[in-house]
Amino acid sequence: MSNPIVILLLTAVVVAVVIALIVLTVRAAQHPRNTLVGGGISPELVEQALELKATGQIDQAVFLVRGETGMSHRAAARFVRKLTPPPPH
Repeated sequence: MSNPIVILLLTAVVVAVVIALIVLTVRAAQHPRNTLVGGGISPELVEQALELKATGQIDQAVFLVRGETGMSHRAAARFVRKLTPPPPH
């Protein structure tokens, strides 16, 4: 089974898979899905998002979080939904 065409096709498939994995890895590194894991959300951002949410400007809070962190719309909306003001002292 040393058919040169078969060997060439298998090599092409392996190269294509390796290139696809490299591209996916680079894209994932550039656009983290969950910035919370790396601690990329500052207390100031949380405070601003909480203020917007408290005044009913939830869409603006989501856009703010997205712009500052690079989160997807879905992740930012989930983050804003879960934000709660700190308990009073």
